[in-house]
Amino acid sequence: MADHSTLPASYPKLRPLDIRPHAHNGQPYLMLRDPLQLSDRLLLLPQAMGAVLAFCDGTHTPAEMAGALSHYIGLAVPGELVTQVILALDEALLLENDRAAAALAEARARFRQAPCRSPLLAGQSYPADPDELHRLLEEYLAQARRSRNGAGPIRLSGRVGLLSPHIDYPRGGAVYAQVWDQAAAAVQAADLVVIFGTDHYGVAPFTLTRQHYATPYGILPTAGEIVDRLAAVVNEIEGEDAAFAGELRHRGEHSLELVAVWLHHMRQRQPVEVVPILVGGFHHFIHNGASPAQDPLLRRVLAALAEATQGRNVVVIASGDLAHVGPAFGGEPLDAAARAAVTAADQQLIRQMAAGHADGFFESIRQVRDRNNVCGVAPIYLTLQLLQRLGGAVAGEAAGYASCPADDRNTSTVTVGGMLFYTPGG
Repeated sequence: MADHSTLPASYPKLRPLDIRPHAHNGQPYLMLRDPLQLSDRLLLLPQAMGAVLAFCDGTHTPAEMAGALSHYIGLAVPGELVTQVILALDEALLLENDRAAAALAEARARFRQAPCRSPLLAGQSYPADPDELHRLLEEYLAQARRSRNGAGPIRLSGRVGLLSPHIDYPRGGAVYAQVWDQAAAAVQAADLVVIFGTDHYGVAPFTLTRQHYATPYGILPTAGEIVDRLAAVVNEIEGEDAAFAGELRHRGEHSLELVAVWLHHMRQRQPVEVVPILVGGFHHFIHNGASPAQDPLLRRVLAALAEATQGRNVVVIASGDLAHVGPAFGGEPLDAAARAAVTAADQQLIRQMAAGHADGFFESIRQVRDRNNVCGVAPIYLTLQLLQRLGGAVAGEAAGYASCPADDRNTSTVTVGGMLFYTPGG
């Protein structure tokens, strides 16, 4: 049997992409975007040809795709049409082949040679000017304080962590402000911050970088020695350079950037060492019945982190949103009953977090097979587990919750919540 991995032109395979429905001139399309931005091109594919993408798995020739599609839709699909789609995918560097590999290597080299990881969303999702940014975030904080009607901050003890949203600021700003305002004293006292951020386009358990993270306020230096210790563990278990294989995703992933900006703001623009970690989903645990608590890689990385942070005043951050439901995420339009059910499911998760039950939190996700598409599962679980290793039992307090519209018709929603974690006996 031929090794299809050596025949990328004959057996096209799609790279991990961001694929979304899109209307153009009243016609339905699929918009294909490369999360790694190897090319600046967006590709619009007529929705009727979307099934071609399902066969771009490295095991079908274009001729075989045309035959399968013809059988699937009951109409003859010309092989030339499929070939045109494949060529367009190739031109946009959306296939796994030598051209894309060369572009990836070049982009990774540029990223590593740069003085820092630049704030990609500055000037788009939030102001690039530091004074304008300061005014915006202070407005959110003032609103949060007014909403508490004079109530003081939650009293924290021992080791401290938090769950922060990573949704855009216009929709999630109120929740960002609630949790970050309450955590201000701990954040300002920290000399090290570990950030677990959702890796939206990667499946690797841990993806690291040695790059410093820039915000409009300056540079947050990455703790290189700690990153190297973690990389040694990941590479020993997963294979050579596994810890950095997807490093380029740090360049465009918003889950770390939007939290880093708030971190820098709450520290009054003063830097602090950070350990920025992108974490893949826990879907394999959800479907195979295995326990993340018994996973050798997770256990050893958490142990290495706990050891490396001994003697440091560390804050641990989970950057993650909650439910993603409705047509924007492949589901049915939400009515009042469905929205109430989403809120009830979120509250169950919040109760598990408040009790410090990492495994109970994950079991609540597994029992329903993550039907609400909670994108913060891995960051939240790892934060709870690391805090437990650092200081014993963990407790939590909710600090904000919101349901945010996710489409123009308000039939989809993303829910976000803030939580403060602490170790009472730590």
